[in-house]
Amino acid sequence: MNTDTVPAIGIESAYADHPLRDALRSRDARAVIAAVRALDWKAIWLVFVVCVAVSMVVAAMAALNTALPAIAKDDQIRPNVSQLTWIIDGYTLVLAALLLPAGAIGDRLGRRGVMIAGLVGFGAASLLGVFADSAVELIATRALAGAAAAFIMPTTLSLITSNLPERQRPLAISVWSAIAASGAIGGFFVSGFLLKYFHWHAILTTFAVAAAVTAVLCLSVGTSKDSAPDPFDWIGSTTSIAAIFALVFGLLEAPQRGWTDALVIGSLIAGVVLAVAFCLIERRIRHPLLDVSLFANRAFGAGSLSVTLQFFAAFAAFFLIIQQLQFIFGYTPLAAAVAMFPMLIASGVFSLLGNWVAVRFHSLRFVVAAGVFLAGLGILLIGVVDYHDYWVLAIFMAIAATGIGLAAAPSTTAIMQNTPLDDQGVGSAVNDTARELGAAIGVALAGSILAAGYKSRIAATADAAQHALANPATGGSPEKAAQAAEAIRRNIGGATDVVKELGSLPAQAQPIRDQILTGAQEAFNQPLHTASLILGVILIVGSVFLVWFAPRRMVAPTDDGGHSAAQ
Repeated sequence: MNTDTVPAIGIESAYADHPLRDALRSRDARAVIAAVRALDWKAIWLVFVVCVAVSMVVAAMAALNTALPAIAKDDQIRPNVSQLTWIIDGYTLVLAALLLPAGAIGDRLGRRGVMIAGLVGFGAASLLGVFADSAVELIATRALAGAAAAFIMPTTLSLITSNLPERQRPLAISVWSAIAASGAIGGFFVSGFLLKYFHWHAILTTFAVAAAVTAVLCLSVGTSKDSAPDPFDWIGSTTSIAAIFALVFGLLEAPQRGWTDALVIGSLIAGVVLAVAFCLIERRIRHPLLDVSLFANRAFGAGSLSVTLQFFAAFAAFFLIIQQLQFIFGYTPLAAAVAMFPMLIASGVFSLLGNWVAVRFHSLRFVVAAGVFLAGLGILLIGVVDYHDYWVLAIFMAIAATGIGLAAAPSTTAIMQNTPLDDQGVGSAVNDTARELGAAIGVALAGSILAAGYKSRIAATADAAQHALANPATGGSPEKAAQAAEAIRRNIGGATDVVKELGSLPAQAQPIRDQILTGAQEAFNQPLHTASLILGVILIVGSVFLVWFAPRRMVAPTDDGGHSAAQ
């Protein structure tokens, strides 16, 4: 294994001889267009193919969220509340746990071949989900898809950084970051569109077809691998899988069970202990899966922290806003996905600009700290401003997404520029694991605050509804009333379903429907604002820490011509 850092000595050097740099600084639109056209078409095709692959992996994390109401009503699947959660979380859990070993396998066996194998597995698992006869089978197919996705995601970025010349990498990473940042919103949009016209199985079929087509496209791009692979680190791989699995499992279960639940506490403690054990093992083993000393490089460490905070912000915002749009603003799933486009556009545009801004101002510190600050500010405004119009929310979303996009590419570039060239798959896996952990923490914290706040406020509404619906005069019964009250207490989605089902009751039941809807919305709104406030403060504090911790440059030269921790 090559223990030197990537020959590219930082984003400033990578852009130094690039015609796009001079074109951007000249602010001449024609010069910019000419510079982009001058890029190698083989490189453009590689970036296109890997971006298709990574967008599919990220979209699959979000797509089935939109389909959960349809899956819940499927007479063949018949999932309970816990199973509905794991239809989504099973994919995320397995994906996160396998990323590091999967990245190392790609480095050893060849990144293109591993990505194609992952795409084939992902497509097959998605297709198997169409034929699932139970919730357990569907969860199993989603876990298989997550395992396959773990072999796709790290190879996409490592193919870019290992196949392209150093002057092309920053721009290619910017494009990759833009696609990866917007993939979840794309998943919401595609699934919302498909559900409008087709059965929810169409989502899985679309993923299967897309995976097959992408696997064929991958045959047209070059491959790369470690020039002198070391023996595979089975001990470190097993420990890392167990550590990430325990941590993510605890985070995913926390909103449902509560942070004081024994299983949640036990999982989080086990995850931390295993993570410490992994670091100790990797420092002592001769051929480690991950050189943990890389985190002593401040550019690598700051990039990893920034990526974690970005996806903490992004997925917490997705979790809160997609519900607000549907249950408060009354949007359909497709309309809610379209309403998220301010985040899609802002994150995409500023992901493309982030590396250029880092070059223009000669500061990794400025870009990542400012980006995380803006992300926090946008989410904080959702928490502190009392608004009732969509356009206000759209502005706040755009502010948050601008920050996420601005910090995305420089953070990823800092990680990859400070990872040995033969270990680019592992470096990419670190980047991707940071994303998954950030997303899991963000959703867990937002979900826990929302669930606890809703539960503490909805009791009176649920009790009143149960009492009213148990009255035969309203066409109800004690059994149906108890079921309705349980659904109302569960979450705002359950309350909304009860209101829809009450549409067939006599006219005298209208006040009951209005009372349930108003009570559920009020019980949801306050904890949503509280969660946004807390999340925003965490991000702003994180940005202040990055101002101190992040270095000014991506990589700093040493006296002997090598590279040390960035300064």
